[in-house]
Amino acid sequence: MPLTLLTWLLALLPVLVILVLMLGLKWGGSKAGAVGLVVALLVAVVFFGAGGKLIAVSQGKGLLLTFDVLYIIWTALLLFHIADEAGAVRIIGQALPRLTTDRMMQGLLLGWLFASFLQGMGGFGVPVAVAAPLLVGLGFSPVQAVIMACIGHGWAVNFGSLATSFQTLMAVTGLPGELLAPDSALLLGLSAIACGSVVAFVAAGWKGLLRALPAVLVLSAVMGGVQYLLVTNGLWTLGATGGAMAGLIVGIGVARLPLYHGPAAQIEHPQAPLVAFSAYAVLILLAFGINLIPPVNALLDSIQVNFQFPAVSTAFGWATPAEPGRAINIFGHPGALLLYSSIIAYLIYARAGYYKPGALPRILRKTYKGAVNSSLGILAMVGMAVIMSHSGMTNLLAQGLSVSFGAAVYPAVAPFIGALGAFITGSNNNSNVLFAALQMRTAELLGLDVPLILGAQTAGGSLGSVMAPAKVIVGCSTVGLGSSEGVVMGKILIYGLIPVALVAVLVLFF
Repeated sequence: MPLTLLTWLLALLPVLVILVLMLGLKWGGSKAGAVGLVVALLVAVVFFGAGGKLIAVSQGKGLLLTFDVLYIIWTALLLFHIADEAGAVRIIGQALPRLTTDRMMQGLLLGWLFASFLQGMGGFGVPVAVAAPLLVGLGFSPVQAVIMACIGHGWAVNFGSLATSFQTLMAVTGLPGELLAPDSALLLGLSAIACGSVVAFVAAGWKGLLRALPAVLVLSAVMGGVQYLLVTNGLWTLGATGGAMAGLIVGIGVARLPLYHGPAAQIEHPQAPLVAFSAYAVLILLAFGINLIPPVNALLDSIQVNFQFPAVSTAFGWATPAEPGRAINIFGHPGALLLYSSIIAYLIYARAGYYKPGALPRILRKTYKGAVNSSLGILAMVGMAVIMSHSGMTNLLAQGLSVSFGAAVYPAVAPFIGALGAFITGSNNNSNVLFAALQMRTAELLGLDVPLILGAQTAGGSLGSVMAPAKVIVGCSTVGLGSSEGVVMGKILIYGLIPVALVAVLVLFF
């Protein structure tokens, strides 16, 4: 298929449809994704020469990719609701501000460090929904609270939720995590400086920001450094969790320094936060144990689900070779690890008497409600992305972008494409599904460093996801701003573009 303005617009049409439906008509991701999939199928068949075999093969691969992602999403939400139903999240969140009465430091502890930790463990809107009301309870305005909770955790999205977004990046591109992890971790670790600075500024203005800079720099180095060490050693499922946890531990010490120390309130039951945190400690111990004990790791990875798919081609000669689909380790998958942790955590909290009668049905019901819509959206958008790739549409889009921007400019554009995808779909997951293959192909055509450009894609998507209308609405609903989403949205867009712009500058220099 030759590159012309008409053919390029046809290839772009499914993405444009999603843009119009989600931004213009305010449709949800599941409905918009379904329409986008139908449009992609029609364009592929009518204009790009896709046949029935190609469609069947692409959607079969899409189902495997979807299951790979959803295995993590459902179990991550399950673990969070097990902890939340027990009151563990509330206990941890209430204990942190008692370390200091310094408002700026309280903002950093809850809006940045704690929100990032929540993203590492659960994600999917949880950091905003949990941290924003806690910030309001400390005396911050509802607008301040939502902005801090949204922006603060942006750096942790890619390797958060047990690295769901990063798993998606690997699945869509077919590249190993060992190749992709360093650039992603480096860009996101540095972006933590911008996230922390925004939180400090919103909490206490310019004077607060200047006073916060030493703490922000130290804590960003700790979180970014720990995340980098974990993901470059194969532990990307613990990247954001480990980084944020290290940041929390060091942040507790920093809060007691003379520069930031206010009179601290005494915690009535010091053992309560320890019990509350035990579920997450189990997850961390299991993750390290499984990864660091080769026989256990090999045993769990020995049972896989996979299928071999035949070669397919379009009527215009765009070919996809025969290849296996996404291999899924049923018992060694990050989703399985989350499931094991969820079972153990439930038993710990039940034994400690943290549950009221009927807790388990409520946990399962909340997990289902939280996951079903996003699951349908991911299913549709993964199917759309795969058919676009197999029919040559993604390659044509990449050709157009390479011609339009060139090798000198495109690296700075890449993170904004990722951010746009996440803003539209509400998820870095979906942004990687939509644009990762496109970014990879464009980088190849321009002779750019592919892992760096993909790092820019997922870093931009990570930071852009916190500006998504869905997350803003969640935050506003928890603090009584149901009629003021537009005002909050405008402020978040201004603040949220700062970390994305930082990544764009960094990519140019790298």
